[in-house]
Amino acid sequence: MSSPDPQVRAARNQSTSPAMRGPVVAVTGAASGIGALLTERLAASEEIKQVIALDERRGECAAAQWHILDVRDPAIAEKLRGADAVVHLALDLDLETDAAARTAYNVRGTQTVLTAAAAAGVHRVVLCTSAMVYGALPDNELPLSEDAELRATAEATGVGDLLEIERLARRAPRAHPGLNVTVVRPAVLVGGTDTALTRYFESPRLLVVAGSRPAWQFCHVEDLCGALEYAVLEKVEGELAVGCDGWLEQEEVEELTGIRRMELPSAVALGAAARLHRIGLTPSPAGDLAYTMYPWVVSGSRLHDAGWRPQWTNEEVLAELLEEVSGRRTVVGRRLGRKDATAAGAAGATVALLGAAAVVRRARKARRRI
Repeated sequence: MSSPDPQVRAARNQSTSPAMRGPVVAVTGAASGIGALLTERLAASEEIKQVIALDERRGECAAAQWHILDVRDPAIAEKLRGADAVVHLALDLDLETDAAARTAYNVRGTQTVLTAAAAAGVHRVVLCTSAMVYGALPDNELPLSEDAELRATAEATGVGDLLEIERLARRAPRAHPGLNVTVVRPAVLVGGTDTALTRYFESPRLLVVAGSRPAWQFCHVEDLCGALEYAVLEKVEGELAVGCDGWLEQEEVEELTGIRRMELPSAVALGAAARLHRIGLTPSPAGDLAYTMYPWVVSGSRLHDAGWRPQWTNEEVLAELLEEVSGRRTVVGRRLGRKDATAAGAAGATVALLGAAAVVRRARKARRRI
């Protein structure tokens, strides 16, 4: 049988849509949160041929090809066959989840996805951690470059898991030659998220530790999805930081939010937070406070050099965050009921914090009398 005429062949190539020439992308954690947003975005993109969605339940994106399973199941390798790239978003960073169970899920899930992707012939895996892995330290540069040393410790919620995921990302290309790994590190993530840092803005007063130098940089989930899409399409690679341009000083945050500060000595704030977490009254360990004390702002230069730009400003994201948390009240990371919230709003966060510490002392005395 003769081959088609060159002009016919050229016409066929021209009629092929960009999507037909684009990559097949798999997304884990695709049924909710960032995974659901990214799945919808990629499915609607003319640059993506097909989206494979993986989760423990089916999501709402009808255009995706769904597979229902736990990402720790080695059977995921078969579901990834034919994919060009995998975006791994099946992470549990819930403040209320048992820490050991959370780590087991996050680390084992990432290990399984990396191994399965290599076995299935996938050539790129995109992981999402956080700019928190750089650490919040008083001598941090403003802003930090992507190549800055990861100086975080495992003392804040979920950061130990993220650091281990970063280590897995660095080892993966050596363990699986031909597998490229891109890591995306967003700043304070806003848009349907619930973290110790978003709960900071649910407090009746903004806790400021005396002598600290906070600098606030946000990242809207829509901008994160845009950065992940850039990574999937190989417009940029390596270690990527993503966030709004610039940052806000603590005084600017207080002016924009209208929430007054409560300033405490470092020993009082850190000591109370540690005690309350240790006995289970609050979900946030004392290490979370460091991220409200010192800067960890990132430049995002690699994404900028590739042509990506954030669609949101820090001021706009903060305004959206305030809308999301409206009506909620939190003290040192613990959500308060309506009655508690009224008391906290009237008395201020200082009274609530010290009052919680007093409750702890009374409970201990009562146990000793038994």
